[in-house]
Amino acid sequence: MSRAIGRLVLRRTGFAVPVLVVVAFGVFVLAAASPFDPVHQYYGVELFGTSAADVAQVRARLGLDEPVLVQFWHWATGVFGGDLGVSRSFRQPVAQVVAQRLPWTLLLTATGLALAVVIALMLGTVAAWRQGGWIDRFVTAIGHALEGVPPFVLALLSIAVFSLGLGWLPVAGLTDAGAPVSFGQVAEHLALPALVLGISQSPWLVLHVRQSMLTSLSEDHVIGARARGLAESAVVLRHALPTALLPFVTLIGARVPELVTGAVLVEEVFSWPGLAAAVVTAATAVDYPLLAILTLVATAAVLIGSLFADIAAIVLDPRVATDG
Repeated sequence: MSRAIGRLVLRRTGFAVPVLVVVAFGVFVLAAASPFDPVHQYYGVELFGTSAADVAQVRARLGLDEPVLVQFWHWATGVFGGDLGVSRSFRQPVAQVVAQRLPWTLLLTATGLALAVVIALMLGTVAAWRQGGWIDRFVTAIGHALEGVPPFVLALLSIAVFSLGLGWLPVAGLTDAGAPVSFGQVAEHLALPALVLGISQSPWLVLHVRQSMLTSLSEDHVIGARARGLAESAVVLRHALPTALLPFVTLIGARVPELVTGAVLVEEVFSWPGLAAAVVTAATAVDYPLLAILTLVATAAVLIGSLFADIAAIVLDPRVATDG
């Protein structure tokens, strides 16, 4: 098994390199086609008091007059040399921007994904167990309804109810204004965005667990367990649920792109100081160096999530063949 996993990792790594190069080059091409002028974003309102000569000098210094391919080459050689460049929008080294924001994004996405998995396993199992009952109909109806609700709508509704209406949780930010970063402050401010992110990702997982459980409950080993007189809870939790987990693990890996997209929207609404929120700032400012790195990080997260899901499927069921 370990040899098969090793071959899988090598194949996926070899596949990831050209994918990341193409994605990074695509960012430069799209940014060059953008109607926004990076120099305008660089100066802001100070542009109106700046001479044309100074603007031309800054444009030349930033390399904006060079062809896209040349700009990409300079950026790529710098990255391979350990220099990620300087963010024009944050006026900081890109490495520093990533290092400051990546931990908060990982905290939010990991908490949101964990909540989505717990919600899916609980509601999907109960719905399948009580197939046709009111719990099943309620869970299925809510799941289908939430599939079409964007995360930012859930975020705004949760702010209206839990922050502005009930006053239970803070509206936005990492801590209260002027308060130091502490476990209590972060946990209080994390609760609402993580809950929104988890709920926004859960409908597909809940419905998938329900369907997998229904299939598992009709299999011979589960029917045999019932025939032996085992308690219904033991039949469901010890015989049916483990069988349904294999496709569920694979689905979690497939949901990583949606998780990344949802994190971007949730961080923006809640002013969460994570990496995803910086994507919006970099995109509107046509910040090539930062936007390219953030896009690569998001792409790498999707590829790594898919790889981990496939490895987990192999570990859970050795009969699963590796790709290629």
